[in-house]
Amino acid sequence: MKIAGKILCDIYKTATKEEMYLYLSREDGFKRVPEALLSQFGKPILVTTMLLAATKKLARADVIKVMDDITRQGFYLQIPPPPIPLTEQR
Repeated sequence: MKIAGKILCDIYKTATKEEMYLYLSREDGFKRVPEALLSQFGKPILVTTMLLAATKKLARADVIKVMDDITRQGFYLQIPPPPIPLTEQR
């Protein structure tokens, strides 16, 4: 559900990959998510529901990008950060 520049958003995690999350509008749910993504994502596990707004801060994503992706394509996929490379020992 979109409310004047705000999106009621359900956030799902996957059991197959740590720190991977799928953000969906409550209004659209999974209906705009490509089947290929859903099959790779695995069984979605609801983590939380939140109201996204431009003034909201997210830990690992730009809220404007998240809202734009949800509006344009129906979802935002947050992928895990790349691993920190080990420094070479001498």
